[in-house]
Amino acid sequence: MAFVGKKFPNLSVNAMNELGDTFKINVLEEAKNNNKKVLLFWYPKDFTFVCPTELHAFQAALGEFEKRNTLVIGASCDTAEVHFAWLSTAKDNGGIEGVTYPILADSNRNLASTLGILDITNEQYDDETGVVTVDGDNVTYRATYLIDEEGTVFHEGINHMPLGRNVNEYLRLVDAYTHVQEKGEVCPANWEEGKDAMSADRTGVANYLSTHAN
Repeated sequence: MAFVGKKFPNLSVNAMNELGDTFKINVLEEAKNNNKKVLLFWYPKDFTFVCPTELHAFQAALGEFEKRNTLVIGASCDTAEVHFAWLSTAKDNGGIEGVTYPILADSNRNLASTLGILDITNEQYDDETGVVTVDGDNVTYRATYLIDEEGTVFHEGINHMPLGRNVNEYLRLVDAYTHVQEKGEVCPANWEEGKDAMSADRTGVANYLSTHAN
């Protein structure tokens, strides 16, 4: 099920921060109550390989997201305790020490299941035993959600496990959506902050294409 154009699920999930505090986060309420955009990114597992590179990359860009009135939240299905162990592990030892944004600990998989981003296939029910079995690790793909100030999802994307994300693309998407909100124009292919946008009508696209050959 696609969530673009819909409200993000109204669910509270355990989270951990760098201080070792466990608390509840409702992503929908974070957006609406703070009047901020939210970038929520899911990764498969703590203490793995591509994952720490992404968490550090989002941390390095945190100031840029803050300038854009955007909260960053990480998420996986690990427990809060495992998150804190990883947060307490030095970067040069594969850890994420220095990450300051909260990380959801969706260990009961309520939110991940609702979003449909778990790595499970071939679900089978045994009539005799009542046991349900699945193939896969039952962890999330690299799913990313951008949510506006009203709690509406304006971008979602899912990468397979080996494919790390490009953080700059999410900054570009936030810039583009903010431009649409503020100017009422739409953003053409490869649009970046400072480039021309266009009006959403036949004249607008004709004018844009006539002055932008490539």
